[in-house]
Amino acid sequence: MLPTRVHLPAATPTLAPERLHSLVENRTVFALEAFELNIFETHQAAHRVPLRLDGLALTTMLRGKKVMHLPGRPAFDYLPGESVVVGEDELMEIDFPEAHLGQPTQCLAVAIAPDSIRQTVDLLNEKYPLAEPHQPWQVAGPEFAHLTNTPELTDTLGRLVATARATDAAKDVLAGFTLQELLVRLMQTQARQLIFHDYARHLTTHRFAAVVQHIKQHLTAPLPIEKLSALACMSKATFFRLFKRELGLTPVEYIVHERLAEAKRLLRQPAISVADACLRAGFNNLSYFQALFKKHEGLTPGAYKKQCQ
Repeated sequence: MLPTRVHLPAATPTLAPERLHSLVENRTVFALEAFELNIFETHQAAHRVPLRLDGLALTTMLRGKKVMHLPGRPAFDYLPGESVVVGEDELMEIDFPEAHLGQPTQCLAVAIAPDSIRQTVDLLNEKYPLAEPHQPWQVAGPEFAHLTNTPELTDTLGRLVATARATDAAKDVLAGFTLQELLVRLMQTQARQLIFHDYARHLTTHRFAAVVQHIKQHLTAPLPIEKLSALACMSKATFFRLFKRELGLTPVEYIVHERLAEAKRLLRQPAISVADACLRAGFNNLSYFQALFKKHEGLTPGAYKKQCQ
């Protein structure tokens, strides 16, 4: 398996066997005013286990493996570093093919009250509109339910868990603010999936799709913000602000992300050296490339290439 950087919240210890109420989907609940935090653990193999949560739920895998069966879509593997958005009162059926006492699965589920979502979305649409007026802030539907966690989403989720588990008398207030941020990060993560991975479908309906296409097609060339903002028909300042607002990272950060992804693809080819991958991915300084790669991937380009072989 190729090495991949997985973004997970801080580890949550599993329960000792004597504290479990059930070996399958044992549930620990932290109830707050705006949401309910659930920690599910399964310590034995099981299949087609039904589960339904109140309200829309953001679930995140922490350890182990599930196979998810959601209405209207094929079954899929659900692994650590991924999240799944489950619609209000939607029935999940879950397989636990590898779970046992020495290797449990563990999953977080934040069930969010509809009013909390509505208030946050209404505030964003009123005060912080997106680039395209016909595409307002909203939690996307089933097409964008299965997500790879971004660092920003993971960090916010970790803080939400810490707040929910705390004994602070003001934790409901603090959790409310963090929940708003979590919803923003969730919508930004879904927007990245829409624009970054499916940009060709949206070239005529979303100006950032044309920007993403240009970046992908010209990775080794200079990519000045002036050129990208002109493609989006915006001033430089407006483009920079709205890109970051909608997608959760700056245009420069996205360019770096794409060049690192291309470098990883090149490094998986035996005949291509680290220096070659650096230049062919659009970096012109080997030391900078090596430091940036280690910062983002957790290992050096040479170590990544060695693991891939």
